[in-house]
Amino acid sequence: MENRGHLLTETQNPRSQHIDRLSIAEAFDVMNGEDATIARAIADARDDICKAIEFVVHAFKNGGRLIYVGAGTSGRLGVLDASECPPTFLSDPNMVQGIIAGGHTALTQAVEGAEDYPEDGATAVDEKNVGPNDVVFGITTGGTTPYVHGAVNRAKERGAKTVFFGCVTGEHVSDSTDVSIRVLVGPEIVTGSTRLKAGTATKIVLNMITTISMIRIGKVYGNLMVDVNTKANKKLVDRGTRQIQTITGLDRETAHALLERSDGHVKCALVMHAKQTDLETARRLLKEHDGQLSTILDAKTDESN
Repeated sequence: MENRGHLLTETQNPRSQHIDRLSIAEAFDVMNGEDATIARAIADARDDICKAIEFVVHAFKNGGRLIYVGAGTSGRLGVLDASECPPTFLSDPNMVQGIIAGGHTALTQAVEGAEDYPEDGATAVDEKNVGPNDVVFGITTGGTTPYVHGAVNRAKERGAKTVFFGCVTGEHVSDSTDVSIRVLVGPEIVTGSTRLKAGTATKIVLNMITTISMIRIGKVYGNLMVDVNTKANKKLVDRGTRQIQTITGLDRETAHALLERSDGHVKCALVMHAKQTDLETARRLLKEHDGQLSTILDAKTDESN
């Protein structure tokens, strides 16, 4: 049996050594204090995170996918991030996908032992028909999960770009991926429970990966979520209407009518208004400009100066 006691995620945190004897408020202070260190650890990994984003943007622009692979909490966070992209950015569900050891069942309950077989991770990559346009992003905060290593190694054999995310040093656990992101958040307040600081760091980094990548391919204008499915619910109809008002200066009633004429698509509505054109032409212009609303609206601004 391998001894993992030397790994950063497995060591005992001296600041929480007697947390079982603390009051609720004191335990809160310890946990909150530890969580406050996460942002610094992520900042230290800035260059590698940005390199991974470059890979993802290139994949998206060339018809490729971002595929997360993990087990347990890491796998669930990958699936969660993938599932949040379509409603946030109106992206094709195939663009960002999550693979979790143990399959769908493992999303809601532990599937013990599913993470122990690298060949299963390799098989999952084969089943996704991973290729050179894809990015396979392995998540294993403790660094050693065989399923994840098997997946990224097979992905590399198949020509994909590969990314590794862990909360342990490369000296203690190595990998052979194209980018190795190491966010060293330190020992957990409950020893070995990587659903805590390591899990929080994972969620933050995955948010960065997909959000910045989606911004780079035109899913955001300024800081507004303009590629959004306003047909999903009343909240998003309101948000889309307000976005049109903010960008165009139209009153609410006129903005809402424009949104309806655009079949609920904010970006099309904005192009229709800027170019005084119909929905079909707006869709064509967006396609010609690779979905980049700024190049269309900024051209409108430049022409008026």
